Amino acid sequence: MPTLGAIADDFTGATDLATMLVARGFRTKVVVGVPEPPPPADADPDALVVALKSRTAPAAQAVADSLAALRALAEAGCERFYFKYCSTFDSTPQGNIGPVMDALLDELGAARTVVVPAFPATGRTVYRSRLFVHDELLDESPMRNHPLTPMRDAHLVRLLAPQTARTVRQLPHETVRAGVEAVRARLAEPEFADGALVADATTDDDLRTLAAATASFPLVTGGAGLALGFSGPRSGAAEARASAADPAPDARGVVLSGSASAATRAQVAHGAARLPHRKLDLAALRRDFDAEVAALAEFAERSWAERPGQPPLLYAVGEEGDVEPAGAEPGVPAAELVESALARCARLLVRRGATRLLVAGGETSGAVVTALGVRALRMGAPLGPGVSWATAEAHPYGEEDGAAATGVLVDLALKSGNFGAVDLFTAAWKELS
Repeated sequence: MPTLGAIADDFTGATDLATMLVARGFRTKVVVGVPEPPPPADADPDALVVALKSRTAPAAQAVADSLAALRALAEAGCERFYFKYCSTFDSTPQGNIGPVMDALLDELGAARTVVVPAFPATGRTVYRSRLFVHDELLDESPMRNHPLTPMRDAHLVRLLAPQTARTVRQLPHETVRAGVEAVRARLAEPEFADGALVADATTDDDLRTLAAATASFPLVTGGAGLALGFSGPRSGAAEARASAADPAPDARGVVLSGSASAATRAQVAHGAARLPHRKLDLAALRRDFDAEVAALAEFAERSWAERPGQPPLLYAVGEEGDVEPAGAEPGVPAAELVESALARCARLLVRRGATRLLVAGGETSGAVVTALGVRALRMGAPLGPGVSWATAEAHPYGEEDGAAATGVLVDLALKSGNFGAVDLFTAAWKELS
């Protein structure tokens, strides 16, 4: 029976955390969407992660979905909980991190939690409550101009305070660096008895210290990095990897990239120099969505035949200037158009034999997983910090096809826009060999 339950605010965040938990000895299952009835404890998972699409949803909806997930996890047997959000603290002055955190604490009857977005392995560190992305402050990094959650302040106490009804306090680096007992002593002080405690962390050892010092907290919040300090019942044991796909080198794969992040743009540039590729044409999608999506799918299918072993790359943004400003064109916003097009492509391509899909971007990943009717993911081979392959049963046929119950096993890698090595789009496939 699972004892740890996690709620992730997007699909790539869920697989990011699940990857970390598997490495720490937790047999982990990712459930897509609010599970109802409660998720079954098949294969005796030690941890259940619920993948929501709540990061940019209206705050009230994010709260409702998160509470529903918490209740389902508790009913499944979970006793401790983890609210997972992005390591770049993607939110707005209205939420959604603060409102969801408050609601979860209230539901659990808990007075306090820790706020730990740091993930040094991916370049995210917190010092003096300021969030750094590698060597840049958050508000000086490419996240400053994120199309959905532009981050214009690096100070986490200032960022979180308008979102929550609770007092936001800093847990300073000197205390964290002094070790577990020093942190516990500080947490025992009356002023730290309630509220949201924003913790500095610049190294993996800092994360281990924070995880140990807050082991009694019913709820912790943060990026996936905090799980580095967790220890599951299978620590030291290797998790078996069973690929859904035929290991033949010509197995059909595809890269679907909807992210505009700097890291993904570099991956697109690297991939486009080596793989068959096609950029989404927003104007064509607006003129005739169905025809343009069909053309994208046909391009991918031709590529499988003409260049076997080289997964085609379908992408939305190659350069920063490709990002369409909000309201620049009438009709469906660019971000929504991209998500819909790549999700439809995924469904068509799985019907045509694709068994391996690497998806870049949290919102795009959510759209693809939803379009494929995926309900659960089994974590597999890691591809780097925050990125892993997972096996899932897809349902690409709808009732209109007369085959709604037909499932197809696929391998999925759901990548946050900011994560992954520059050669990810070309190197990921060898892990499935």
